[in-house]
Amino acid sequence: MFEISSGDALVLVAILIYFIIVLTIGFIYAKRSNSSTSEYFLGGRKVGPWFTALSAEASDMSGYLLMGMPGLAYFCGASDVGWTAIGLAIGTYLNWLLVAKRLRKYSVKAGNAITVPGFYSNRFHDDKNIVGTIAAIIILIFFCVYCGSCFVTCGRLFNSLFGWDYTAMMVFGALIVFLYTMVGGYLSVVATDFVQGCLMFCALVVVVVGSITMAGGIDNTVAFLSDIPGYLSMTSMAVPVTDADGMQIVENGQPLFEVDPTPYGLLTIVSTMSWGLGYFGMPQILVRFMGIRSEDEVKTSRRIAIVWVIISMFSAVMIGMIGRAIIPTQLLTQSSAETIFIVLAQIMLPSFFCGLVVSGILAASMSSASSYLLITGSSVAENIFRGIFKKDATDNQVLIVSRITLAAVLLFGIAVAWDENSVIFQVVSYAWAGLGASFGPLTLFALYWRRTNKQGAIAGMIAGAAMVLIWHNLIKPLGGVFGIYELLPAFLCGCIAIVVVSLLTKEPEQAVLDEFDHYMDDDSVERNLEVVLEGETPLQ
Repeated sequence: MFEISSGDALVLVAILIYFIIVLTIGFIYAKRSNSSTSEYFLGGRKVGPWFTALSAEASDMSGYLLMGMPGLAYFCGASDVGWTAIGLAIGTYLNWLLVAKRLRKYSVKAGNAITVPGFYSNRFHDDKNIVGTIAAIIILIFFCVYCGSCFVTCGRLFNSLFGWDYTAMMVFGALIVFLYTMVGGYLSVVATDFVQGCLMFCALVVVVVGSITMAGGIDNTVAFLSDIPGYLSMTSMAVPVTDADGMQIVENGQPLFEVDPTPYGLLTIVSTMSWGLGYFGMPQILVRFMGIRSEDEVKTSRRIAIVWVIISMFSAVMIGMIGRAIIPTQLLTQSSAETIFIVLAQIMLPSFFCGLVVSGILAASMSSASSYLLITGSSVAENIFRGIFKKDATDNQVLIVSRITLAAVLLFGIAVAWDENSVIFQVVSYAWAGLGASFGPLTLFALYWRRTNKQGAIAGMIAGAAMVLIWHNLIKPLGGVFGIYELLPAFLCGCIAIVVVSLLTKEPEQAVLDEFDHYMDDDSVERNLEVVLEGETPLQ
């Protein structure tokens, strides 16, 4: 099962070097991270703009950047993945612009919260921690699914490269992520994310440039793809002709597509672009905002992040489309199409460099999975265990519960990823909608509307999460106008629930209103002084 050729051996050496690097980083930060829960869960708020930006984006982009997006572009053309990418780019920018600085300041003002559920509870002075508990449960549910999508990427990578057993390699990748997350905490996650973000960026640029050269230039690529109905259009979507097993039919050496592509109207465009709404509720990104060294460095981080996102997503989409021109009949199912990045890297690069490039896929999935594990562990341990069951729990006890939670999520994620035919893009879209609709409206209202109260916060989270489940499973299958992405109606439902319930229930107490009125007061000088006095070198 594990026999490899000399070329494959060089690929494997490059991947092993990557594994050694990320594990080493985890152990380097182990002592510092385990000094307190604040250090383990949030890095003591000492992370600089470069590490914050690349960590946020690397943890966000997971396996769907290097596998899901290229696979969708390869299979169906420009429209679906293109509008998704545009929505994500806009969402990224607005999240950094509207949320980052305010959340950094408010999380300190509201009881120095070190987790996202903790901020929600502290924001509303929820002594019973009902808000934080509900938020932690939602995170637990959807991040288990998210972790599964990342583990799918690990298994599929080794299966595609070496023909090794998918399940064994999926479990192996999951255990590596678990190990360095458990040992090193937030600082190791941020530091490895920085390395992984750089690797992902370089891998995408190398493969897209090499693909253009291999295809004989842009003109030849466009000429070939133009013959596929709707493939290059942003207002229609190419429809592969498939058999009963979902495999695209090939005739006379060419893949078959429906003569009449599916129209991509305004409603569908708005629905697809609504992916960007999810950013306002992504805990793995919100916690980066909370952990940045100073709110004055948010602007620098925002610029770094948006440049990284735009170039990376553009490259991912181009790789999928150019790949269709280079190997039009090799990847004939939507699931197999998600390996186009790996296949092109194998074709165009020497073995060792191919290993370095495909390590970018591991970087994408592992950076995201580590964030999901850490955030889930911190939410359960800090907001459920210490928040409800043992309010006098020591930091050591909280860390133990956090690691037990990591193990539980690891096992559930492995169970989700057990099916090697899982389509990463679809798995991610479901979890993205659940988190975005549950927390996106609440984050915005908590930061911008002083009248928001605890009852409204609870109603917004429950309504958003419930609508995702209802729309996805019961309404969306009806098709037509109901076929829109579930995040859009669920997000709107969450907003309405917050406003209506907050207005129908008692106004927040005066202490909550006073805190809201003053949370944007300048405290940057104080925070920078604290960092200097603490005598620890922050991550840049």
